[in-house]
Amino acid sequence: MTVESTAARKTTRRSSGAKRTTGASAGAKKAAQAAPAGEPELVQLLTPEGERVQHPDYDIDLSAEELRGLYRDMVLTRRFDAEATALQRQGELGLWASLLGQEAAQIGSGRALRDDDYVFPTYREHGVAWCRGVDPTNLLGMFRGVNNGGWDPNSNNFHLYTIVLGSQTLHATGYAMGITKDGADSAVLAYFGDGASSQGDVNESFVFSAVYNAPVVFFCQNNQWAISEPIEKQTRVPLYQRARGFGFPGVRVDGNDVLACLAVTRSALERARRGEGPTLIEAFTYRMAAHTTSDDPTRYRRDAEREAWEAKDPILRLRAYLEKAGHADAAFFEELEAESETLGKHVREVVRAMPVPDHMAMFDHTYADGHALVDEERAQFAAYQASFADGETE
Repeated sequence: MTVESTAARKTTRRSSGAKRTTGASAGAKKAAQAAPAGEPELVQLLTPEGERVQHPDYDIDLSAEELRGLYRDMVLTRRFDAEATALQRQGELGLWASLLGQEAAQIGSGRALRDDDYVFPTYREHGVAWCRGVDPTNLLGMFRGVNNGGWDPNSNNFHLYTIVLGSQTLHATGYAMGITKDGADSAVLAYFGDGASSQGDVNESFVFSAVYNAPVVFFCQNNQWAISEPIEKQTRVPLYQRARGFGFPGVRVDGNDVLACLAVTRSALERARRGEGPTLIEAFTYRMAAHTTSDDPTRYRRDAEREAWEAKDPILRLRAYLEKAGHADAAFFEELEAESETLGKHVREVVRAMPVPDHMAMFDHTYADGHALVDEERAQFAAYQASFADGETE
């Protein structure tokens, strides 16, 4: 399939683990063919059937061990996500935003980072958090309401989750501008969704990053739905093409292909470090679960749509390649399944050992000196909570 780039890259350099292909190889020719009817054109290195293809602009060489590592990351991230969803249904968490189906986009981009790079996530980047070494149970503590994030952003160069849509892109741009002033060669990776791309903050960050040539990569996970709004009601052009209007490159990548996500993100980060400014990456993927556990996707999308995307499952795709290429045997998959079970048990035990959140604490620091309206809301909520206790007594 073909790359969709909105600006020609001025230079192309070989990166660690990635290479530029120059010959008209059979793989490159195959990758450059037009996409099937009805399918978008995008950067792809691994087909949904698990067939490895080359790309004339992006390619990557990984060892069998590295490939197994990417597979392990995705499997364990999905297991953690599934446990979190179950814990919310059991009343242990107040809310959960699942990443089901988006593992390749997050693991691929997350593993493209250097230790000194900085990440600004939204509230669904559990796979990126995993790549940055954040304890998964800290994420659950926040959704349980017993901490305000649970990790020191500077310890992992991974900012706290941001619930306000799009605001983190401005924070990322400002941080990247600071990197330039400091003379460092690190880069910034900012995540947001297709819905947030319509926010003013995101567009403002595009303006500032372009004008100041900031070393930031904007990674948009286009999972097709902004809660219940489909992508066709959000934009008239593919999201990656918006970068052209701001004066920097945009590229669309197969968001269910972990190899392509790794290669494209690594290239964009290296471009930023070379002082060539921002890049917009649109990872074309799909949210297979609900927007959050308070959402019911059956009310606005068809089962057939999900089934079509399940055939492109990022984990099954890489497993098919590992098996075909002989990069992993049955023992590897069995050991990983056991590790997955251990992780699930650990997550359940830690969450259930967490304290019960203080429901009234959310009113304590809204204003420094108190506020009559907050006092009224506190009293109403206290009465509501007491009504449950009265019912139990009766």
